[in-house]
Amino acid sequence: MRGMGNKVRRVVEAAGGILYRWRETPPNASDSPEHDLDNLQVCIVHRPKYDDWSWPKGKLDPNESHRHAAVRELGEETGTTVELGPYLGEVEYPLSEEGKKTRRSKDRTVDTKHVMFWMARPVEAVDAEHLIDAFGPVHRADVGEIDGISWMSVREARRILTHSTDKDLLAIFVDRVREGAARSHAMIIVRHGKAEARKVWKGTDANRPITPRGAAYAFALNRELACYNPTQLATSPWMRCQETLQVLSWQTDRPMNHVDELTEDAFAEDPDATWRRFLQEIQDTLNNRRNTVICMHRPVIGGMFDHLRGMCATKLLGKRLIAKSPYMPTGNAVVLYVIDSPNGPRIIDIQKVAPIVY
Repeated sequence: MRGMGNKVRRVVEAAGGILYRWRETPPNASDSPEHDLDNLQVCIVHRPKYDDWSWPKGKLDPNESHRHAAVRELGEETGTTVELGPYLGEVEYPLSEEGKKTRRSKDRTVDTKHVMFWMARPVEAVDAEHLIDAFGPVHRADVGEIDGISWMSVREARRILTHSTDKDLLAIFVDRVREGAARSHAMIIVRHGKAEARKVWKGTDANRPITPRGAAYAFALNRELACYNPTQLATSPWMRCQETLQVLSWQTDRPMNHVDELTEDAFAEDPDATWRRFLQEIQDTLNNRRNTVICMHRPVIGGMFDHLRGMCATKLLGKRLIAKSPYMPTGNAVVLYVIDSPNGPRIIDIQKVAPIVY
């Protein structure tokens, strides 16, 4: 609900995405972004209630984030397990215009639908099996809700899409593909869950665990991280970082790789060695075409951010990597979408991820 003077308007929160796939095998590094557009298909769905063709999307469930709703709704409406890619944008229109061809009303005093959209791509069957326990159940939409699914070229989609807002979103998608986004992969930086205070902990700092509340945040964060299908898990070997990714590792049956260079002590002793090791994780992510989640400590994250800002496609994007401590809250994550470029890895999108604890 949002207030407008004496009137309270209702805002229905929803999420969805543009699901894309390669018509042939994924492109070579030498292929151009324009070749990517020619080689891509996007998925649109038909809603019999409105007799329209649109992007798959739907309303948030209680205590659900937009990103989780986007992945769930894409799965329900297309029958495809997906992983999120770079963010596309948001659309807002009066509920009374649902199903109408044009949605140009600027009236912000009426009940409204607010939809957030991501790029998304299908997940291989073997990876989908790994995600079931971490993400939660997904049930196919009823035929009365979705009675048609069609994969087509970008050009065909522009012609067939019913709504002006969906065509506007397609234009943003095209711009992102030209930026290289269809080839990007996620490097997810996690700050460990809230740990027991140093002044009361009697053991070594390496064995200092997360608190029960920290564990709740870590558990809730797993649900969000599953939206990105991380298949490589890396962590500082210190207890609080291991515990933060432990449930995700168990739920997805993915092993955690302990990286000694990521501890606070290793970073304090040789920050350049820590950066070189982190950069190797980025390069492995690109080479293997897999998404990586990596759990680290506050001072280490700050040091990595100093390097990563220079890899961002724009200065404005780099400002999203906070320059002052604590860099991000405990039990939170930052998702970096990285592409290969002639000058090395390049960050084209940054998403901040906070768990919902209830």
